[in-house]
Amino acid sequence: MDLCSHFSALMIVPGSGFLFQTVFLRGFSASLHLVLLLVMLVWWLCRKLGVVGAGDGSKGGHSRTKLLYHRMTLFCCLSLSVLNLALCLLSYFFWYRSGWSDEKLVTLIDLAVRTVAWGAVCVYLRRRFPGPGQLNLKLPVLLRVWWVFFLSISCYCLVVDFLLYKKYHVSIPVRIFISDGISVVSGLFLCYVVLGQYMGGDSDAHLEEPLINGTSNSNGCTRNDEGSELSKTRGTETVTPYSKAGIFGYFTFSWMSPLIAFGNKKILDLEDVPQLDSDDSLVGAFPKFKSKLQVQLGEGLSNGVTTFRLVKALISFAWKEILITALCALVYTVASYVGPYLIDAFVQYLSGRRAFENEGYFLVSAFLIGKLVECISQRQWFFKLQQVGIRARAVLVAMIYEKGLTLSCHSKQGQTSGEIINFMSVDAERVGDFVWYMHDPWMVLLQVTLALIILYKNLGHAAIASLVATILVMLANLPLASLLEKFQERLMKSKDKRMKATSEILRNMRILKLQAWEMKFLSKIRELRGIEAGWLKKFVYTRALTSFVFWGAPTFVSVATFAACMLLGIQLESGKILSALATFRILQEPIYNLPDTISMIIQTKVSLDRIASFLSLDDQQKDGIEKLPPGSTDTAVEIINGTFSWDSSSSSVPTLKDINLKVLRGMRVAVCGTVGSGKSSFLSCILGEVPKVSGIVRLCGTKAYVAQSPWIQSGKIEDNILFGKEMDRARYERVLEACCLKKDLEILSFGDQTVIGERGINLSGGQKQRIQIARALYQDADIYLFDDPFSAVDAHTGSHLFKECLLGHLSTKTVIYVTHQVEFLPAADLILVMKDGKIIEAGKYDDILRAGTDFMELVGAHKTALSGLDSVQVAAESEGSSGNIENGNETSPAKALEKTENRNVQNAEPTNKAGQLIQEEEREKGSVGFP
Repeated sequence: MDLCSHFSALMIVPGSGFLFQTVFLRGFSASLHLVLLLVMLVWWLCRKLGVVGAGDGSKGGHSRTKLLYHRMTLFCCLSLSVLNLALCLLSYFFWYRSGWSDEKLVTLIDLAVRTVAWGAVCVYLRRRFPGPGQLNLKLPVLLRVWWVFFLSISCYCLVVDFLLYKKYHVSIPVRIFISDGISVVSGLFLCYVVLGQYMGGDSDAHLEEPLINGTSNSNGCTRNDEGSELSKTRGTETVTPYSKAGIFGYFTFSWMSPLIAFGNKKILDLEDVPQLDSDDSLVGAFPKFKSKLQVQLGEGLSNGVTTFRLVKALISFAWKEILITALCALVYTVASYVGPYLIDAFVQYLSGRRAFENEGYFLVSAFLIGKLVECISQRQWFFKLQQVGIRARAVLVAMIYEKGLTLSCHSKQGQTSGEIINFMSVDAERVGDFVWYMHDPWMVLLQVTLALIILYKNLGHAAIASLVATILVMLANLPLASLLEKFQERLMKSKDKRMKATSEILRNMRILKLQAWEMKFLSKIRELRGIEAGWLKKFVYTRALTSFVFWGAPTFVSVATFAACMLLGIQLESGKILSALATFRILQEPIYNLPDTISMIIQTKVSLDRIASFLSLDDQQKDGIEKLPPGSTDTAVEIINGTFSWDSSSSSVPTLKDINLKVLRGMRVAVCGTVGSGKSSFLSCILGEVPKVSGIVRLCGTKAYVAQSPWIQSGKIEDNILFGKEMDRARYERVLEACCLKKDLEILSFGDQTVIGERGINLSGGQKQRIQIARALYQDADIYLFDDPFSAVDAHTGSHLFKECLLGHLSTKTVIYVTHQVEFLPAADLILVMKDGKIIEAGKYDDILRAGTDFMELVGAHKTALSGLDSVQVAAESEGSSGNIENGNETSPAKALEKTENRNVQNAEPTNKAGQLIQEEEREKGSVGFP
C-alpha cells in the first residue's frame, strides 16, 4: 500500500471521526509549521530594518556539554528537513502519475511546509549561535513552545498509526511508522534540550559579566557598547576550530562558520583569525619532519641526504594524511561510477520493468546517496591534498633555509643565493604541487577497471574494443605531452633572451640615444621577438591538438565501442547506451591527466634530486668555537694559536695564522690595518664563519654583529630594529637616541612604521647603517663585533655614534670594532694592527705609536689624507665664494658635511602618506549575497 492508500484508509474507518481525517491531520500540521515560518520571517525583516536588536551579546562561558547538544540539535533539525523533503519528492513522483485528490494535495503541502520550516529553524540556530561564545543566549519562547507542540503532534500521529494498524487492521507502510517515529524521537530530544537548559542562558550567567567596559564572552573577548566583538591578541587566543571539529563539522566545513559570521559583523583583522593547529604550523611540523629525516640518516649524520631518504622522510611525516586522501580518493572513484552503473536499471524501471519490490525507491536513494558521497569525499580529498601539499612545501622551505644558514664556506662557493631561493620557490613548490597527482597512477588503473566492468555488464565483449581505444588515446597523449614540454622549454628560453636584451637596452638607453643605435637594437629585439613568436605558435598549435584529443576522446572511444557492438551483433538499448556514454565521460579525465601525471612525476624527481643534493652539502664546523656559559669566566673572547682559512681544502696560505688573543669582559678592542690585511676575516673567525684549521676559540656570552654592508630586511623600521624581540619602549627609545634616528623618523610620514623596500631601497646608506647598529644594540648581547660601521655615515654622525653607542650605551659590554678612522683608536683599551693575516702589533694607542712601526704609518697616512682634503676644500671655496674667508670662518670638510646634513634634515618635510610602499589591502564586512 502506498502513501496515498494509507491516508485514504483513514476516511473509510468506521467511527474514525473528524480527528482521524487526513485533511485535518495534515492541514493542522501544515498550519502550525506555516505560522512558525511567518513569525520567523517577520523577525528576520525586523532585524534587517533595525526594529529589534541583534541580541548577540554573550553571557558567561560555555561547557562542552552545551556545545555537544547544540550540534546534535542542528543535526536533528537538518535531518527532519531532509526527511520531509525526501517524502515530499517521493509522494509527488507517485501521485503525479496516478492523479490528484484533496488528501494528496494537503499532504504534499504539509510535507513541503515542514521541509522549509525545519530548514529555516536550522539556519536560524546556526546564525544565532555562530560560535561557542554564544551558546548561553536564550532560545526564543516561540521556538521552545513550538518544539512542545511538535512533540504533541508527532505523538498523536504515531498513536493514530497504531490504532489503525491494531484495531482496524489497516495496512500501514513501514516508511510511515519510521517517519512518525523519527518525529517523536526528535521532538523528545528537542524538549529535553529546552527543559534541561542544555541550550540557552544560565540563571547565574550575569554574575560573570564585568561591571564596566562591556560584557565578556567565553573566548576571553570583550564587547563594547555597540556590541562589536573585540578579539584577543594572537598570543592568547585558541587555535582554529578545525582541530576540535566533530564529524558533522569536519565533513561540512561548518567549523569555518563562526569566523565567517564574525566577518559579517565587523572587518576582520589579523587578531581575529585563530592560530593554526600545531600540526599545520611550521613550529610544530618542522621538528617532526626533521626528526623523521634524522631517523633515515642515522645518528650523527647530517650530510648523507639522498632522494630516497628524503622521500621516505616525507612519507613518514605525512603518512596519516596520505592514507586519508587515498581513502577519500577510493570512495570518490567508486561513488562516481554508481550513476553509470545504475542508469540502465533506471531506464528499464521507467519502461515498466520491475526487478524487485520498491526498486524505484532503491534507485533514487542510490543515486542520491552516491552523488552525496561523491561530493563529500571529493571535497575532503581536495582539502586534505592541499593541506599535505602546504605542509610538505613548508617543511622543505624551512629545511633549505636552515641548511643555508649552516653551510660551510667551501659549500657556499658552489651555491649562490639565487640558487638557494630557487630551491625554496621552485623545487619545494613543485614537491608541494605533486600531491595533487600523487594518487593518479593507481586511480587510473582503478577507474579503467571499473569502467570495463560496467561496459562488460552492458555491452559484453565489446568492452575490449573500448579498452583498446582507451589505450590508444592514452598513447596518443604521450608524444603530444613531450612536444608540449619541449616547446615550453624553448619558449621560456627565447622569452628569457628577449627580456634580458630588453632590460639591457633600457638600462643603457642614454648610450643608445647618444650613439644613434635605436634602430639597430630595435631590429635585434624584433628578431628575438620573432623567434619567441615562432615557438609560441608551435606551443599553441600543439596545445590545441591536445585539447582536441581531450574533448574527442569520449567520442572516439564511443564510436569504437559501438562499432564493435554492431560487428558482434550485440543489441543496443537506450539504457545501455546512456550507461556507456556516462562511463566514457568519466574516463575522459584520467585519460587527459595521464601525461601530466607522468610529466609531474619526472619534474618532482628532478626537484627532489636537487633538494637532496643541496641538503647533503657540508656544514660549518660544529666544534670550531667553544661556547662557555655567560658569567662563567672573566674572559669574553680567547683565541690560542688560531689558524683559519676560507678554503680549508686547498694547500694555499691560510687567511689568518698565529692568532693569539685574550679579551676580558667590558674591554674595547680596535682592529686596524691596510686593505686586505684580514680585519673582516678576523671578526668572521670569532663568529665561526671562517673554518678553523688549528687552535682554540672560546666565547663567553651572546654576540651581536654589525657588518660593513648594511643588511636590511623588507618590512617596517620597527621590525628591523626589534628583529623578533619583544618591545621594550624605554630601551627602544634609548637605542633610537643613541643611533641618531629620532630626526630621521620625524621626517618619515609613518615614522618607525614606514615600510622599507627591498634591501632598504627608500633609505640612504647612512640610515641603513644606523638601523643596523640600532638592531644590534637592542639585542642586548654580551659581545659586540663592528666591521667598520662608521664608513657609511658622515664625520659628525660617526662621532655621535661612537660616543653614544660604543662609549655610552655599550660601556659595560665587550666591543671589538674594525675602523680606518684614527680618531676612534685612542678610546680603545687594546689596539690590534693586522697585516697579511697576522696580528703584528697589539697594545694601547700611546704604547704602539712609535716611529717606524706599521701603526705609525697608518696614522701618518690618515693625517696626510685629511690635510690634502682640507687643501682641496679651501681651494674650492676660494674659487667659488670668498665670503667665509673674509669673515674669518674657515670650514673643514667634516664640518661642511655636517652642515649639509643638518640643513637637509631641517629643510626636509614629511612625505605624503600615500608614499607608503606596501598598502594595506582593502577589506569589507558583510555576507556574500546572491548575484
